[in-house]
Amino acid sequence: MSERTTIAEMLLDRVGDQHLGLRTREQDWTWDEVVRASASCGQLARSLRVDGPFHIGVLLENVPEFLFWLGGAALTGATIVGINPTRGATEVAAEIRYVDCQLIVTDTAGMDKLKDLDLGLTEDRFVLVDAPDYHERLHAHRVEPAMAAGIDEFSLYLLLFTSGTTGMSKGVKCSQGRLSRQAYANTKRYGHKRDDVDYCPMPLFHGNALMALWAPALANGATVCLPEARKFSASGFLPDVKFYGATFFTYVGKALAYLMATPEQPDDNDNKLERGFGTEASPEDKAEFVRRFGAELLEGYGSSEGGGSVTLDPDAPEGALGRPAHAGILIVNPETQKECARAILDEHGLVLNPDEAIGEMINTEGARAFEGYYKNDAADADRIKHGWYWTGDLGYIDEGGFIYFAGRKGDWIRVDGENTSALMIERVLRRHPEVIASGVYAIPDPRSGDQVMAAIEVESLESFDAVKFAEYIAGQNHLGTKAIPRFVRVSTNLPITGSNKVLKRELQADLWRTVEPVYRWEGRGEPVYKQMSDDDKAALEAEFVTFGRQRFLGV
Repeated sequence: MSERTTIAEMLLDRVGDQHLGLRTREQDWTWDEVVRASASCGQLARSLRVDGPFHIGVLLENVPEFLFWLGGAALTGATIVGINPTRGATEVAAEIRYVDCQLIVTDTAGMDKLKDLDLGLTEDRFVLVDAPDYHERLHAHRVEPAMAAGIDEFSLYLLLFTSGTTGMSKGVKCSQGRLSRQAYANTKRYGHKRDDVDYCPMPLFHGNALMALWAPALANGATVCLPEARKFSASGFLPDVKFYGATFFTYVGKALAYLMATPEQPDDNDNKLERGFGTEASPEDKAEFVRRFGAELLEGYGSSEGGGSVTLDPDAPEGALGRPAHAGILIVNPETQKECARAILDEHGLVLNPDEAIGEMINTEGARAFEGYYKNDAADADRIKHGWYWTGDLGYIDEGGFIYFAGRKGDWIRVDGENTSALMIERVLRRHPEVIASGVYAIPDPRSGDQVMAAIEVESLESFDAVKFAEYIAGQNHLGTKAIPRFVRVSTNLPITGSNKVLKRELQADLWRTVEPVYRWEGRGEPVYKQMSDDDKAALEAEFVTFGRQRFLGV
């Protein structure tokens, strides 16, 4: 069968398909049943449509109704806006109004989050999937699956909010054509096939789940399985995988770190997993996962915006993404707009020439793939400059031609005139046996420039030993002196985005003002961390006043 250009056509190809399309612990649906349920959702949406953009917000965890409404929107030409349930109330309200949602699909729990917000929507603009009359309403809107007139590959299908780890989120446009192309490309890239059982623990409002799992499963008629917890659960991962007989799953680095922090069991390897795809996992977590669970992990690079491209290479060194997919993938100094030098690595993989080698990843051909942000011309202009697509991500290419991810552009920390990558420091911290997750970011120095602050997540605050932690840091000879954190915040629950990435902008805004323990290293030589008291924090802030830099304290 030839490749389809729309998600709607791909769904219609599944009419009559009796292969399992969707599974939960409670119920199974064939692909034919999935498409028919989707058609009912689409018809209900059409009956509720009003003037304006046909944008449907979905505030649900990973439940079947999320997938049915995805399908319904594709068949009717609507646009789905996945709403992140972990956002604060102010952010949620701003995002819903910004993307012009005329209908919200949610449940009782979601409605509790929305009921007091000024969304500009009347009560009839909400559809609750757990309302007593919901299934009766769908039954009344049963139709034979069909594609609405006017749908083509350019039809806007998704508005995907960026993660917002280092700045405010933006709504990325994704057409039906773009997602269908992703489905076929990722099928080839990650080996998707008809008899796959695809376990989906990552949130369905995020591109990770939609582009790397759901769309390829649709293209191949594979089975999609949803977690019992309705979201990622480290303790529930293996029981779900075994229950479904899962062969493929997706992840992000922090979720994998949580999974590897669970106690090892003798039967961890007794599963059918073959492959997993994800981003930003530490090399240590990847190696440990393969040892414990016996499945291959395909670490990749991508963004909601698209425009970047890396080819996997089985010979890639540890930590490398692969090779640039074509000659247009470059690492460029954003100030000079010249290509960076090749990175020279030491035996630990540390970049010895970061100022010359680390720059922004660009795609000279990527402007065609990027479909823009919703109502944000300024952000569009920041992405497309001189006809090139600027990813906003840092990277470097080694002497062997392999490309590496070095963090987001906001992760570039400059200390005493030297640049360092927050991601490089995070990888070192993650190797500490007690550290489950980490986030590294710049905070202002009271005299000039920035200092490095790290937030680490541990199992117990009581068991954290600052002396041993300092000894560990001192023993990392490949960690440059400018990169050693001056401040360390210790937590048992770091804030995360809905896609399980450490929310560094929140941590950065807190500075040292938190009830969680914060340790500071002053002076030179080997690091010695002392827990800051309230008096210590007050004295530090007084230094900012003394040197006329109190504006950097955010007060």
